[in-house]
Amino acid sequence: MKVMRVARAVAMPLVVACAWSSAYAQSPADARALAATCTFCHGTDGRSVGITPSLAGVDKSYMAQQMKDFKTGKRPGTIMHQLAKGYTDAQIEQIAAYFAAQKR
Repeated sequence: MKVMRVARAVAMPLVVACAWSSAYAQSPADARALAATCTFCHGTDGRSVGITPSLAGVDKSYMAQQMKDFKTGKRPGTIMHQLAKGYTDAQIEQIAAYFAAQKR
């Protein structure tokens, strides 16, 4: 029992630190890591080779708004509305900025 309390006391600050760092990630490496979750459907660095739209070079404001619309349900989607709910607005802005900076 005492071991569990100690484990929780040690683990809780780590969990909070990880959540804080992902919510407030600002470095290019952090933005790239967030954007990497889009690779399967939208291609490496947002350059799609399939029917899914490419994200590379898309206007940052436009992309961020589309993601926020997916998140709120304003824009319907097959899976994007579910994925977008997993990001904070700050993370959406970072992802949009990352893809906007990529060459088409």
